[in-house]
Amino acid sequence: MEILIIFLPLLAAILSGFFGNKIGSKFSGILTSLFVSISAILSIYVFYDVITNNYNSNIIVSSWISSGTLDVNWSIKIDPLSSVMLVVVTFISSLVHIYSIGYMQHDPHKPRFMSYLSLFTFSMLILVTSDNFLQLFFGWEGVGVCSYFLIGFWFKKKSANNAAIKAFIVNRVGDFGLALGIFLIFYYFGTINYNEVFKLIPSLVSEKINFLGFNFNAIDLICILLFIGAMGKSAQIFLHTWLPDAMEGPTPVSALIHAATMVTAGVFLIVRCSPIYELSPLGLEIVTFIGMSTAFFAATVALVQNDIKKIIAYSTCSQLGYMFFAAGVGAYNVAMFHLFTHAFFKALLFLGAGSVIHSFKDEQDIKNMGGVWKKLPLTYIMMIIGTLALTGFPFLSGFYSKDAIIEFAYLEKGNLSNYAAAIGIITAILTSVYSWRLIFLTFHGNFNSKKLNINDLHESSLVMLIPLILLSIGAIFSGMFFKELFIGSESSKLFWKDSIIFLEPLSNDHPPIWFLILTPFLITISIPFSYFLFLKKHFIIDQIVKTNYPIYVFLKKKWYFDELYDFIFVKSLKNLGNFLWRKIDNLIIDRFGPDGISNIVKKCSLYAVKFQSGFIYQYAFIMLLGFSLLLTFLIIK
Repeated sequence: MEILIIFLPLLAAILSGFFGNKIGSKFSGILTSLFVSISAILSIYVFYDVITNNYNSNIIVSSWISSGTLDVNWSIKIDPLSSVMLVVVTFISSLVHIYSIGYMQHDPHKPRFMSYLSLFTFSMLILVTSDNFLQLFFGWEGVGVCSYFLIGFWFKKKSANNAAIKAFIVNRVGDFGLALGIFLIFYYFGTINYNEVFKLIPSLVSEKINFLGFNFNAIDLICILLFIGAMGKSAQIFLHTWLPDAMEGPTPVSALIHAATMVTAGVFLIVRCSPIYELSPLGLEIVTFIGMSTAFFAATVALVQNDIKKIIAYSTCSQLGYMFFAAGVGAYNVAMFHLFTHAFFKALLFLGAGSVIHSFKDEQDIKNMGGVWKKLPLTYIMMIIGTLALTGFPFLSGFYSKDAIIEFAYLEKGNLSNYAAAIGIITAILTSVYSWRLIFLTFHGNFNSKKLNINDLHESSLVMLIPLILLSIGAIFSGMFFKELFIGSESSKLFWKDSIIFLEPLSNDHPPIWFLILTPFLITISIPFSYFLFLKKHFIIDQIVKTNYPIYVFLKKKWYFDELYDFIFVKSLKNLGNFLWRKIDNLIIDRFGPDGISNIVKKCSLYAVKFQSGFIYQYAFIMLLGFSLLLTFLIIK
């Protein structure tokens, strides 16, 4: 069964990719959706088996590398942590596949697109079921390559190509850190298998290492390097710049990347390595700081964006920040709970946005929308549900998981825990404001499109709406049904077992009542506040922007990260390249190398050709001269 879960998406990718033109566009969509859906059903069964029967296994598919102490297998590790990820990845992916049948209906390269989606799913499944760091790295690079394919799927668009290259390069920075972390683990332990490493890691508690001229505790350095890899994949601040540009790909790609696969890989890595991070207070503090900084940063930028997909993309970035600072305060199970619920409502929001874009003939600017909630009633309802869940409205999924993160941060005694809780509350308010801004400007107010007639707009096809309905059920009920299993004081210990390690048990205390109701109260009153601000008295926004224009530009420019990186890295490297090309390559290497030699040969040949005059007496003279020189040389010798 586990083998089918992993390899059905790969088989779908091969069939659609190599034989898509023969089996047809329609059948390739059905085939890939069917195979991934079967994988999702089997994953749900495995998850149920883990819950009810404590199912646990490690299936060795084949031996991979056996050299010295390095012994690595291709394996399928099933434990509570991987079973949760299997459900998230395959269920969301299957719905994205089904949705893509309608969304990509008129694209001439649909079989290739479906093949990429299935290959993406396979890579993520390889990653989450690995029992060693090398197989994890293989899946890690696999999702990176597939993201390059999918973001740049419309390769005739320059912006899509640039976005794909940007995502690939930025992720290489993070992946280099991950690779160094894995090398360091092997250097100390001679193995990269999880179980062996986690058993041996306490022996490094007092070990020191010099790295780049600084003395580190070995465990701290391992944690930092692994987290750099997580920062790249999960788009944390400083390595986040690829995520908004990834919106250049088709909308189903955005849903798959942002909800269930690539960006969750970093969170999964930190949680999987909880036995290592629990021994590194410095590593946990860095994770907490970066997580809470990312949550706040992305929320502020989302406030002023007008591209419907980029608003949701920055929302993803912000929610990933929540997951990381949950892991940073030691609440790994809470981080996984939010990852689980987030997958449903974020996929719902992205696919809902895709439905809107589809109806508006590829328009993505929310300022060119408005007044269409009656024309797109089902999409509107689904987007409302996704927004309520995202903002943490009481009794929807986000309410249980996001508020739990803030509460655990408040209760923990770490140096940054209280700061993280405060940032979490502020970010929750900002999240509610920009999310309702999106809803009100997209569906309410006046119809602002200059290119379309409102009567031409219509609801999406049923094949696109069914995934939205299923996701809305998860967005409503997943938090309620799984809270006790994931984060309950006793049941969660029974469920997670050894897949997550807590050296210091999480606090069983309860925050004061005022703290419990503070966040839900603030995000609830932000709804009428946003309605008043963005619909009824929108001139107030214009006045705020005018009064605080430098801040507005700062946020609009996304804190100038792209401009800063362009100045520090892109332009400086380009100038260095131009210098090396013009001054070193052209003036020195080419001048005295191939060009110089060819010029000498050319000049010699020009002089030599003058001897070819056609006069016999000149040839005789040259022969006599040569004979005299040869005779002189022989006599002297």
